[in-house]
Amino acid sequence: MKSEILNILKEGLDKQCSNLKRQGLIKIFRFKLPVIAHGLRKLLFIESNEQPRLGVSLDYSEHFCSLKMVFRRILVVMMGCLGCADQPTEQNDSNMESKSSVVDESAITTPKIRLSDGRYLAYRERGVHKNKCKYSVIIVHGFGSSKEMSFMASDELLDGMGIYLLIYDRAGYGESDPNPKRSVKSEASDIEELADLLQLGSKYYVIGVSLGCYPAWSCIKRIPQKLAGVGLVVPFVNYKWRSLPDDQTKDDYRKQLCRLALLLTRYTPGLLHWWFTQKLFASATALEGNPTFFCDKDLEVLKNTPGYQLFTQDGLRKRRVFDSLRRDFIVAFSKWDFDPLELSNPYPQKESSVHIWQGHEDKVVPVQLQRYVSQRLPWIRYHEVPDSGHLLVYDTVVCEAVLKSLLLGEDSPLYRPKLSD
Repeated sequence: MKSEILNILKEGLDKQCSNLKRQGLIKIFRFKLPVIAHGLRKLLFIESNEQPRLGVSLDYSEHFCSLKMVFRRILVVMMGCLGCADQPTEQNDSNMESKSSVVDESAITTPKIRLSDGRYLAYRERGVHKNKCKYSVIIVHGFGSSKEMSFMASDELLDGMGIYLLIYDRAGYGESDPNPKRSVKSEASDIEELADLLQLGSKYYVIGVSLGCYPAWSCIKRIPQKLAGVGLVVPFVNYKWRSLPDDQTKDDYRKQLCRLALLLTRYTPGLLHWWFTQKLFASATALEGNPTFFCDKDLEVLKNTPGYQLFTQDGLRKRRVFDSLRRDFIVAFSKWDFDPLELSNPYPQKESSVHIWQGHEDKVVPVQLQRYVSQRLPWIRYHEVPDSGHLLVYDTVVCEAVLKSLLLGEDSPLYRPKLSD
């Protein structure tokens, strides 16, 4: 069995190297092989006291289960744990099945808006009509999600507070056209143009969720004058931010895992796509009962949430799905043209506010790292949800608290961090 698996793996590697050679990229990739190999070695020993060394041979026939675990961990990093993957959709009698993200939803007729570069963005609306609302709020979904995500605030709250919610498919997701020139800057431009075309007014609120927070950071940097307020819900931290000190991340295995995942997605997309679609790799099980990346409350949410169809082998086999995820991941975790930790307060007169919401038990973004970010940026209001993890948007009480804090300035004592913990 081991020899059969190794032959399959070797066949995939040989095939991808041949593809690289034909594309004239083998010389570039050659210099990345030792880095990737060393990263794999380090990850294989994550839970061991043995320290791997560059140049030391590794018997992959003996460590294949560990190697398989590594790819599963990379999958989880590339999905819900960093992007709150497939959010639960609105439930109704006619359609109780959860929709996957970044899929062909051509059978569904939803409104779209045409941008200046010719691309279309699809969107969904909730709450009070935009012409009668008191607050306009744009929700930016995370990695592997779509406009079908549920920001779980009740209709009663939206109507009572006069809130208009706009949830759109980011470029390449759902029914929106891909953006081959996707960048941190283009994400903010899409939000700005979408709001202008829909005539949401001179100012509006933006709430980013997990990986969807990098477009929100970009808005703070580029269009602060158009923001009435910003909510960053379980925002991921890019380990490539220039001013993020090593002493905050040196013992964080997620840093090495993200680095390896970035190398694989950038230089070996074919290999990654091939691996995730092999029968020997049951990708859907990477989510089930995984205590490495999910706390008890997150696992309970996953257990009770149908769906996550995107990361089945059938979903990943669709190259459009895979390529959209890959481009989004690369932009999010590569070097940005600015460092959020070096931003000055864009609202010195307190005309707008920025909030971070973090789960105290979050195993994806460590609470201590998020606290460091909030301490570096004291003009950001920091909220911490006790006994909760990364999947905060699945909690109606938390979602409504996010809205009340952002729109009304309410600060519940329940979510004040206990810095002594």
